[in-house]
Amino acid sequence: MSEMKWKTGITKVQPNEIRLRGYRVDELMGKISFSQAIFLALTGELPDAKVGRLLDAILVASVDHGPGSPSALTARTSASTGAPANAAVAAGILSINRFHGAAISSCMQVVAEVVEQTSDEHPVSDAAAEVVTEYLESGRRLPGLGHRIHTEDPRTRRLFMLAEELGLADAGVEALLALQIAMAAEGKELPINVDGAVGAVLFDLGLPIELGNDFFIMARVPGLFAQVHEEFDRERPMRRIHPTDFTYDGPENRSLAD
Repeated sequence: MSEMKWKTGITKVQPNEIRLRGYRVDELMGKISFSQAIFLALTGELPDAKVGRLLDAILVASVDHGPGSPSALTARTSASTGAPANAAVAAGILSINRFHGAAISSCMQVVAEVVEQTSDEHPVSDAAAEVVTEYLESGRRLPGLGHRIHTEDPRTRRLFMLAEELGLADAGVEALLALQIAMAAEGKELPINVDGAVGAVLFDLGLPIELGNDFFIMARVPGLFAQVHEEFDRERPMRRIHPTDFTYDGPENRSLAD
């Protein structure tokens, strides 16, 4: 065997046939959701429709958070300088870092700590309280709690309701709720943000912790393309972009029930 030869277990391509993790792509088309295909590509296993529905909700939850979010602002600034769409979106993605969009894996890690310390003799409430004390005493910020805009993140409420409805909420969701209660007992009333909710749900779905932040990035790409397209379509080049001084002029409030 040549020393240049290497192996991959993701996709097999040969004449007239493409297989993802062993499944023919053309047979998957129209039969599974994009979210199920994502799960298959990342884990090697094809999830059922319930998991696909929950993953769909996760991706919708983070699709965009306005032009003032760091990733959108970076993408728009790049577009304003004349960068093509792919480069502008890439710039937005590269701005997703420690303090923006990268809390999902961190939340999965702290949830794992609580779950690992929970037992019949050591209830989740005690484990969560100990983790909160440890974080506060070390001066670290507990991931998954708090939001700079929302006092109650509506995406969190919906995601937890859906996970419960589908029978997929488990120890991860329970641990994060216990952490919120333990933090409140320390005088810090903080909402569970969408990163925390996504982290808890992904933990319950058995996703590896190192893949957590990838879901935020995948979710945000369509929103970044929308922001970049609007920048090209409506704004002049090389403008100074204020992060908060903008006005929404899109469709009026509407509902799926309308």
